[in-house]
Amino acid sequence: MSFRSSLPAPGRRSVLRGSVAASAGLALPTLGAAAPAFARSGRPAASWGVQTGDVTTDSGLVWVRSDRPARMIVETSATESFRNPTRVRGPLLGPDTDFTGTTRLRGLPSGERIHYRVLLADPDDPRRTGEPVTGHFSTAPSRRRQDVRFVWSGDIAGQGWGINPELGGFTVFEDMRRLEPDFFLCSGDNIYADGPLTETVALPDGRIWRNLMTEEKAKVAETLAEYRGVYRYNRLDANLRAFSAEVPTIVQWDDHEVRNNWYPGQILDDERYTEKDVDVLAARSRRAFGEYYPLSTLRPGGQQDRVHRVLRHGPLLDVFVLDMRTYRNANSTNRQADDTTGLLGAEQLDWLKRELARSRAVWKVIAADLPLGIVVADGKTNYEAAAQGDPGAPLGRELQIAELLRFIKHRRITGTVWLTADVHYTSAQHYDPSRAAFKDFAPFWEFVSGPLAAGSFPTVALDGTFGPEQPFLKAPSKANVSPAETPQNYGEVEIDGASGELTVRLREEGRVLFTKVLQPGRVGQ
Repeated sequence: MSFRSSLPAPGRRSVLRGSVAASAGLALPTLGAAAPAFARSGRPAASWGVQTGDVTTDSGLVWVRSDRPARMIVETSATESFRNPTRVRGPLLGPDTDFTGTTRLRGLPSGERIHYRVLLADPDDPRRTGEPVTGHFSTAPSRRRQDVRFVWSGDIAGQGWGINPELGGFTVFEDMRRLEPDFFLCSGDNIYADGPLTETVALPDGRIWRNLMTEEKAKVAETLAEYRGVYRYNRLDANLRAFSAEVPTIVQWDDHEVRNNWYPGQILDDERYTEKDVDVLAARSRRAFGEYYPLSTLRPGGQQDRVHRVLRHGPLLDVFVLDMRTYRNANSTNRQADDTTGLLGAEQLDWLKRELARSRAVWKVIAADLPLGIVVADGKTNYEAAAQGDPGAPLGRELQIAELLRFIKHRRITGTVWLTADVHYTSAQHYDPSRAAFKDFAPFWEFVSGPLAAGSFPTVALDGTFGPEQPFLKAPSKANVSPAETPQNYGEVEIDGASGELTVRLREEGRVLFTKVLQPGRVGQ
């Protein structure tokens, strides 16, 4: 039996009365079904599905959400028959974590498909378990000659475009699932906590976009409960649940997990918010983020509390996940002559240099939540990312990027590739010192993809400081084009185990838009 047909969907009382609630893509149960948050009889249920994350050669994290207090139990097997399974006792799930929990699996065989199933047991009677929910994932290979494939993108349920049952929901997740990637890198904007939905939106051609609605998606998120509800919203989509049961995630966060273009210490001038202190909002969202995604370095009650980390995916690949939100300085004109904080903060920059220098992987993917040379404005005079449009010597946050690029060149670190999302279009940038004002770095590529399920936007300018050239660009000519009007975008990376070549494919649903093949063992290319 397929996962899609065996997984029960969340109860319909969890969506607001009057919203669209029936489609094959969502497979929502009948009105009489009990809502996950309020059912108190029977056995625990895992209606919100399962997901895995931060998978290595011998370990991985498994996530689930229960509809009531329950003990999480994970069983693994080499086959889907689950004969002689290995059982791991997980945490007790309760209201402190919104009934979510993560269990770490250890001692797994490398480069193998792992079948798993999650059972939820009554804490007072372990013999009473709910219906198991199954999935599978592949551990990272320990041998160089085993190929690696992954996909990346960002921007989910933004700009007023939520789950539309009439169009099948987030169909791009099914498109990605069919590629059978080893993992999915989400480059940020996993949610739009600052982007409320309305039940209907009129499209330019006269059609009506109809959103699936929940109480938490009807306003900006401010409380912990509201942030939890916004993270929960995306899992109402059957495509996403089926995808996350089979494809491990590597998640990072950006601005819309909290509020557009936020930075530490910001005080909001936004009448939609009663809580004006962004640090308070960020702490609430960060807690919910750690509850709703399996991160190895950000777990409720854990000793580590950070988003940035390295995921070592065997001899061919290390993924360096950056956090360009938590440690940044305030958005400004970004033209200061001295800036030791930048987007990363001094401590994270030192960490990144250290981890890049010790990496022995053929390819080092730097997963950034913002692009380097694309000018991302914040209002009329301030800037959100590193670039500010001045094509001369590095200024402001560019100084930190220049320091990192110089370090990569002088330490002769090979195989660096930058991946990001954020700008709601897809493009390829090649940075070369021969075209740049700052010349002390080796040439490199940056690839942008997105949105995954949000509005698409026109291109913005490039900043010449690091000499970018844009051999590929796909963007609409007007702002906030809906997913009903243009296919959604994601990227695919494939590393050949025999040759070590890395191939990047920029995709939209159903087809490849652009392909670039990179050679291993080079400091710059």
